[in-house]
Amino acid sequence: MTKNTPPPSGKSVFREYVEAIAIALVLALFIRTFIIQAFKIPSGSMEPTLLIGDHLLVNKFIYGVKNPFTGATWIPFERPKPRDIIVFKYPVNPDQDFIKRVIGVEGDTVQMVDKQLLVNGQPFEVKNAVYRDPHIYPGNVQPRDNFGPITVPKDSLFVMGDNRDNSYDSRFWKFVKLSAVKGKAIILYWSWDSQWKWGSGSFPVRFSRIGRLIH
Repeated sequence: MTKNTPPPSGKSVFREYVEAIAIALVLALFIRTFIIQAFKIPSGSMEPTLLIGDHLLVNKFIYGVKNPFTGATWIPFERPKPRDIIVFKYPVNPDQDFIKRVIGVEGDTVQMVDKQLLVNGQPFEVKNAVYRDPHIYPGNVQPRDNFGPITVPKDSLFVMGDNRDNSYDSRFWKFVKLSAVKGKAIILYWSWDSQWKWGSGSFPVRFSRIGRLIH
């Protein structure tokens, strides 16, 4: 005859759940800090490329592994390039995130003449850029339509919104430090029309935008 032996003592179910949740939280925090993060578009400064209510994923790994506190790059990969759409800490208020398109990088000379954007003296074309206000302001009134030329300093970027006449960007507050860049926008995973109303004849979810690559 054999004696019944008690099962080996192990962790309680409660402890196993707590440990599993803790591991999941740590992994989620690691992914959000160093690899990928979700953002929502709150304004129309990037229309028509990005719409109010678009939800997107930002690749935080593409530009290197950064110190999450100072923004210093621990392991560099590549730098933001012209026409990349990036998320960054707003220079005037670092607690706020902005999203814009890179226009000029270190050493580039940027200028706008009567709404014509020039980089290093050559027209800089962006397929989705729009000008919706026919009025042209002189540079001594405001820099929206006429500014520069100005040269992008070391470790900095000049950025603008695609909705050129309705974007508060480097034309007004100058440059973004590379250390303030959080990552590159890569894909839309959800889009919701926040201005949708019952009886409008449309549907609030913009299904055609879900899964769209951002460029």
